[in-house]
Amino acid sequence: MHFGLSDEQAELQAAARKFAREQLTGLAGELERDDAPVPHDILRQYGDLGFLGINLPEQYGGMGLGHLEALLVLEEFAQVSVAVAFPVFEALTGPVRTIEQFGSEELKARIIPEVVRGEKIVAVAMSEPEAGTALTDLSTTARIDGDEIVINGTKRWSSGAGHSDYYITYCRFDGISGAKGIGAVLVEKDAAGVTFGAREEMMGFRGIPSADIFLDDVRVPAGNLIVGAGGFGKLMSAFGLERCGNATMGLGLAAAALEDALSYTQERTAFGKPIVEFQAVQMKLAEMAMQVDAARLLIWRAAVNAGSGLPSVYESSAAKCFSNEMVREVTQLGVQVMGGYGYSKQYPMEQRLRDGFAWGIAGGTTDVQKANIAAALVGRRFDQRR
Repeated sequence: MHFGLSDEQAELQAAARKFAREQLTGLAGELERDDAPVPHDILRQYGDLGFLGINLPEQYGGMGLGHLEALLVLEEFAQVSVAVAFPVFEALTGPVRTIEQFGSEELKARIIPEVVRGEKIVAVAMSEPEAGTALTDLSTTARIDGDEIVINGTKRWSSGAGHSDYYITYCRFDGISGAKGIGAVLVEKDAAGVTFGAREEMMGFRGIPSADIFLDDVRVPAGNLIVGAGGFGKLMSAFGLERCGNATMGLGLAAAALEDALSYTQERTAFGKPIVEFQAVQMKLAEMAMQVDAARLLIWRAAVNAGSGLPSVYESSAAKCFSNEMVREVTQLGVQVMGGYGYSKQYPMEQRLRDGFAWGIAGGTTDVQKANIAAALVGRRFDQRR
C-alpha cells in the first residue's frame, strides 16, 4: 500500500496548479463579481492543455489516465474557485461520464471529443419541483415517436442551465411508475421547445448558472437515448465518480482555506508576536489540517480502488459525506482565524465558506450519503417510503 504520488502524477498536479494559479486567479475574481461562467475562449484553453480529458478514453481525444489523476487536477482548480473548476468537474467526474459509460458508440464519438476540446459543455437535468432526493417521483415524460423521442416536463436546480450546450435529462418513459420507468436522454440547448427560467440567486456558487428548464414537446433523435426505461440503477451507479468529484471540490476549497490560514497566522501579529504562537490558533490549524488530510485519503481510496471502473457506493459516499461536512468546518475555522479579514469580501475566505456549504446539498445530501453507507454496511437498501 503506497500513499504517495508517482513522478508522473506529481508532474500533472504541478502543471494543473501552475496553470490554475497563474492564469485563473484573476478570472476567478471576475466570475465571482459578475456571477458569470467560464468564458468559452478560456474553456478552449482548458481543452488545449488536456485538462478536460484526463480520465476520458484516448479514442475520444482524452488522455486515458485514471480517476486519481483527474481528481488531482480538479483539486488544483477548485483551490482557486469552484467556478473555474466546474467545467473540469462536469467533464471528468460529472454528466460526461454517464455518456461515456452508457451512451451509444455514435453518441460518445459525437459528444465526448467536443467536451475534451473545450467546445461544448454537458450538464445534468435531474431534479424537479416535486422530485429532488426522492428522484423516482420525477414526472418529466418521454415517449418514442418513430425515430424521435418526445419529452415534456420541468427541471429544477440544473447547474449550467442556459449556459451548457447539452443536458442529460432524466425522464419517465411510457408512464411506467417508480424507478422502472426512468431513463435518460441527451437534449440540446437549442432544441425546439427548450426554454429556461430566471437565473437562480444563490448564497454561493456564483459563476455557476442555475435555472429551471422547461421542456415542451421537445423532439430529439432516438439516437440521443442514453439509458432507457429500467436503467435507473445504471444511472445511479455513475454517481460513484460524481460523488468523488463533489468531494474533491470541497477538498480544494478546504485545502486553500488551510493554506491561507497558515500564511496569515504567521504574518499577523498580536501582543508583539505572530498569532501562530498562540496555542488557541495552533489548535485550529491542526484541526483544519487533520480534516483536510482525512478527506483527501478517503477520496483517493475510492478513486484508486475503482481502477478503471466506477467507485463503490460505500467508499464514494463516505468520501463525499466526510468532505461535505469537513469543508463547512474548515472554512468556518479559516474565517475565525483570519477574523475581520476572513469575513471581508476583499479576501476569498468568506467565499469559500459560502461555496463550501453547497456541496453537502448538491449531488445527494449528507443524510442521503449516510443512508447509503448504512445500506452498504448491512448489505441491503432501506425503503424510505414505508
